[in-house]
Amino acid sequence: MSPYAGHRAGTTVREAVVRFLRETGMTTAFGNPGSTELRMFRDWPEDFTYVLGLQESTAVALAAGHALGTRRAAFVSLHSAGGVGHALGAVFNAHRDRVPLLIVAGQQARSLIQLRPFLGADEPDRFPRPYVKFARQPERAADVPAVLAEAHRIAMTHPRGPVFVSVPEDDWDEPAEPVRPRTVHAAYTADQDALAALAARLDTCARPALVAGPGVDDEEALPEARALAERTRAAVWISPLSGRSGFPETHPLFQGFLPPVPGQLAARLAPYDVVVALGAPVFTYHVAEDAPPLHPGTELFHLDCDPAQAAWLPTGTSIVTCLKPALTRLTAQLASTDREPPPPRPAPPPAGSGPGITAELVFDLLRARLPRDRVLVEEAPSHRDALHARVPVDASGGFLTTGSGALGWGLPLAVGRALADRRRVVCVLGDGSALYSVQALWTAARHRAPVSYVLLDNGGYAAVRSLGRRIGVSPVPGTDITGIDFPALAAALGCPADHATDPADLPAALDRVLDADDEDGPRLLHLRVAATEGAMYTDPWAG
Repeated sequence: MSPYAGHRAGTTVREAVVRFLRETGMTTAFGNPGSTELRMFRDWPEDFTYVLGLQESTAVALAAGHALGTRRAAFVSLHSAGGVGHALGAVFNAHRDRVPLLIVAGQQARSLIQLRPFLGADEPDRFPRPYVKFARQPERAADVPAVLAEAHRIAMTHPRGPVFVSVPEDDWDEPAEPVRPRTVHAAYTADQDALAALAARLDTCARPALVAGPGVDDEEALPEARALAERTRAAVWISPLSGRSGFPETHPLFQGFLPPVPGQLAARLAPYDVVVALGAPVFTYHVAEDAPPLHPGTELFHLDCDPAQAAWLPTGTSIVTCLKPALTRLTAQLASTDREPPPPRPAPPPAGSGPGITAELVFDLLRARLPRDRVLVEEAPSHRDALHARVPVDASGGFLTTGSGALGWGLPLAVGRALADRRRVVCVLGDGSALYSVQALWTAARHRAPVSYVLLDNGGYAAVRSLGRRIGVSPVPGTDITGIDFPALAAALGCPADHATDPADLPAALDRVLDADDEDGPRLLHLRVAATEGAMYTDPWAG
């Protein structure tokens, strides 16, 4: 029997695509519509939800949050070349953070493409590269459903990520055969000899350590990573600037977050004779420094599903594999051990009292109020190390940020994540970060997304100023942001907002923004905090 049996004759590209989206669970679409997408929206199905982002990078981040919450690909509609250009910073984030997105961009009519028309995209399949796993404009209108289905399979195959299809606007009304979804199982299995050699090395080493990266969360392998750590009694670190949670941070084996500085990172790992990186780039640096990646005597093993990442690592032995099956088999091969576990990470001292509100005080109060199952989204670069030290995350998927550094991700990401299961999300933002995508508050309000925003206003791009001080560049022009009434701006976009200036008022203000009912939609708390005066990454990261 034909795989298309039972479908009526005369199906259009639009009908075939809508059917495919419905059957793959992508009935929530994200985008910012334009003229080249109009035919796609003809007879828009009533069981679909369209989430409007007021700029294309915002739409991509909204979709990414939804994909991370549902663990499925999300559908994003962009408007021709201009919309793809606007969105590329967010596409870059999605690529580095392994977020599966099915991105469809409108293109001018096929009959006009040769004439370089208004809104036409030249070489559209090259535009978003290299930050998509797949990019294509189908040769024929009839191929659109099949190309979209292929792109979806690629997006959902580890290492997952965004894919891109350009569709000429007159294709949507053309005839095409429907395409049914099919499953691709991609449980890459590690070489058994390589796993056995690693198990033997872990059995004989004196001081093992694990480095948990975003791949642990992406592959839902946190229970397996924890079992390996407990079996080996290894110290556990999280990779530098990771965009995901990778290990329960209140666990006694957890040691902290590796710094994105070559010498500091090597020094943190120097006490260990064997380090096993799990779904982690390991050497994600933010500043340049003349230092080796690891000290002599530290042997690195690296497990990850991405062969490209395995290829570029400067040192160590890589095993290309999906983590869940590999960690299960590795742990089963290990002998029991009586080695002494590392001492627990010391807790930071309580934030001091003073005349003004500090980020450290906010985080201490947040820690006491944040339910263990609450998702925490962060985009406050100058306060990130303090947040990590004072607000531990234990749950898989419990922490989300950008692992690549393109700002404007956190605010809309939190909206998409909240819409995925309608549970309240907490988002900690800096003022500079918020202004990249503040229009997403309108989307949050329109869809009553349960997000509690805590906006730390330090008057500018404090992280840039801090990095400038590190290399002797001070002052840095263009880093001051003043005169913005954030509560009024949020209210104008439909998001109720509050503020506090006195530390004594802070606990009650946090309670109001955090304890809102999920049905109440978004809330924002604006807090003026002191800017960090030190140079970034000069102090030990481990808190």
